[in-house]
Amino acid sequence: MFSFISNLFGPKVDLNQLVADGAVIVDVRTKGEYQQGHVKGAINIPLGNLPSQYQRLRKDKPVITCCASGMRSGQAKSFLKSQGYAEVHNGGGWMSLERKISNR
Repeated sequence: MFSFISNLFGPKVDLNQLVADGAVIVDVRTKGEYQQGHVKGAINIPLGNLPSQYQRLRKDKPVITCCASGMRSGQAKSFLKSQGYAEVHNGGGWMSLERKISNR
């Protein structure tokens, strides 16, 4: 069970530093969920659209995925890794992520 959770969220990283280094925040919730609130600067690519839109993301920049709770963003992280994105981090729920990086 722990390895499953660890795979979803990965090792602890400095999200503020990643954002300062140019990380792209990808919110994988639906358009409606995104419109109700999101991390400032995040782009919205719903999880269901990710297979046809992931090319919008550069492979040479860190990517931080987020959603409502961390489950869909974990799936997005796995998908992006399978497509050759080397540095992808599951930021978890968008409100939690926003609090973590609000000092930027």
